[in-house]
Order: sequence, then structure tokens, then C-alpha cells
Amino acid sequence: MKMYEKAPAKINLMLDVLHKRPDGFHEVEMIMTMVDLADRLEMSELRRDTIIISSQAGYIPLDEKNLAFQAAKLLKDRYGVEQGVHIHLDKKIPVAAGLAGGSSDAAAALRGLNRLWQLGLPGEELQELGAELGSDVPFCVTGGTALATGRGERLTPIASMPQCWVVLAKPPINVSTAEVYGKLRADRIAVHPSARLMREAIEAGDFQAVCGRLGNVLEEVTLKLHPEVQQLKEAMIRLGAEGVLMSGSGPTVFGLVSKQSKVARIYNGLRGFCKEVYAVRSLT
Repeated sequence: MKMYEKAPAKINLMLDVLHKRPDGFHEVEMIMTMVDLADRLEMSELRRDTIIISSQAGYIPLDEKNLAFQAAKLLKDRYGVEQGVHIHLDKKIPVAAGLAGGSSDAAAALRGLNRLWQLGLPGEELQELGAELGSDVPFCVTGGTALATGRGERLTPIASMPQCWVVLAKPPINVSTAEVYGKLRADRIAVHPSARLMREAIEAGDFQAVCGRLGNVLEEVTLKLHPEVQQLKEAMIRLGAEGVLMSGSGPTVFGLVSKQSKVARIYNGLRGFCKEVYAVRSLT
């Protein structure tokens, strides 16, 4: 038997850091949504009690460092599953890009293996398991658009953001989320984006208000470490994207675009800055 799951990328429409917690994590407030750039997972039963990960991408770990592997092992250990599985990852989402590719793969593995192994776990339980793997995994389990608080694992679903095009561009660098958070001084953040105002804009279906309320306090750190991300933002604005922001800890920059007629110009213009450019739709 085989199971197939799609693992879409996520973007942060707003990301605020409130303070550093006693457990070492940061207390965050984020509004996230998913876009139609996705990895695909094929999960096949094995007679041997083992986990095998394969991929056409030559730049990801295929052992216990892989989040999909960790998801499979967590299910096997927690629920006494003695079947093996071969998970093939067809990678489309750039790695270390601020788009939660690894987290979405883990979430897709949880969903697919829940069906393959007939565990019958509800979505809430899959989210709780996902929180053990990473802060973005619970959101990726269910997708949609959501307000995330705590370290990102406490989720409140909200209305879908207004349908639009999303142009994504990743410069040829990788950014360490741990390094960015490590250099962030939460007590010195001058301007905090508003989750309340962003949520109101989304629920009103007001695309221009969504664009006007984008904000990410991690930009302050990543843009200093990597000036090319700032240059990419400026290029995207100059080319006509209506709302531009770095996603997560970066380095991917996204632009929200209301009209398809603008997309080709922005896409082609950005190809002069970096090779990894994608034009996709927002997911509802």
C-alpha cells in the first residue's frame, strides 16, 4: 500500500517576538498562511521494521536528522508500530529558506502515516505530536491561515487570506534560525507588528490592508547579516509587488500581487537577482 501527501510551504504575514522565555524559547505572535509551492511525499509499506528516506534532492539529510524520519520514528515509538516505511521526498521547497519545508514534510509524514498504519489519530493529537518535532509542525499539520502564539505551537484558525499571487525569491544563501533568534534582542525591538490589525484585514477580505500590515521583527537581524536580502526586498517593491516581506527567519522574500498581469514582470525582474524564484497562488 502507498500513501501520498502534499507538503505546502508557509509564509508569515506577520511575526512578532514578545520576549525570551525561561525555557530558552521566544514567546511569539505570528499569522501564517500556506502557498502553492509544495514538496510531495510518497509513503510505501515495508516488510522490514525500518524507516528509509529517499529524495531526488542531493542537499538534504536522509537519516535521523530528517524531520520526516523523526515523524515516522515518533509514531512508531509512541504507538508500537512494527511496520517499516519507505518515504520518498520530492523536494520543491528550498531548504533553510524560512518557508517551513522540513516542518511541512514532517506534518505530511504524520498525516500520511496515520492513514497508512491505520492509527486513527485525530488532528489535535497529530498537532501535539508535531509540537515535539518543531514549532512550525503543528500549523503545517492542518494548514490554512492561523494565529500562532507561545513558541508557535498554540494555534487559532482564522479566515483565509484574500486570494492573490505570491512571488517568492530566495537568494543563494542559507540562514540559521537559531543564529537569528540568538542575535535578536527582544527588549530592543522598536516597532511591533500587530496581529490584531492583520487579523482584522484578513477577516475583512481587504487585500491592500493585508499588504499594509505585513511585518517581521526578525528582518532587523537577518538584513544586517545578509544585505542581499534587503536588496531583494527593494527590487521586489520596485518591480511592483504590493506587499513585500521576508518570511520567517529568511532569507526568502515574498511579494503579494493582486493581478496576474504583474506577475511575469516581477518574476522575470527577480531572476536577475537570484535563480530560485517562484510564482504561486495563496492557498485557502
